[in-house]
Amino acid sequence: MITNRIGQFTNVTTAPVGETGVPIRLHRPIRARLVRNALQCAIRGLQDAWRSQPNVRLHGYFGLGVMLLGTVCRLSLSGWLWVVFAIGLVLFAELMNTAIEQTVDLVIGLRPDPLARQIKDVAAGCVLIATILSVIIETLVFVPQLIN
Repeated sequence: MITNRIGQFTNVTTAPVGETGVPIRLHRPIRARLVRNALQCAIRGLQDAWRSQPNVRLHGYFGLGVMLLGTVCRLSLSGWLWVVFAIGLVLFAELMNTAIEQTVDLVIGLRPDPLARQIKDVAAGCVLIATILSVIIETLVFVPQLIN
């Protein structure tokens, strides 16, 4: 019985192996399409994350709210730099958390595993750290603006 998707491919033949045990590359990829395909895959991944992950949407909406507040407060260029960095940091951490969680689910399947739980908890902790750092940065940027 296969418990995860990777188990489906255990009997698939692999690329030929050279004398050193390193797989031999049979063909070179066409570079002209690589950049376009990579960009399409990245955009599709962002769309998938936006549709399927409520926390990505939540952080995205908060980021838009902070940017609206920055517009109202007429932030300086350096203020915008910090705000955009903080928003990007949180979204990056959330996307990495999503990728890690989905990879663990792909490998482990539905069975409980203490190591898988620990990996997912550490990834979620990274999002928490990024969010706390973002709140600190945005507080340091906006409080002086709101006081004046």
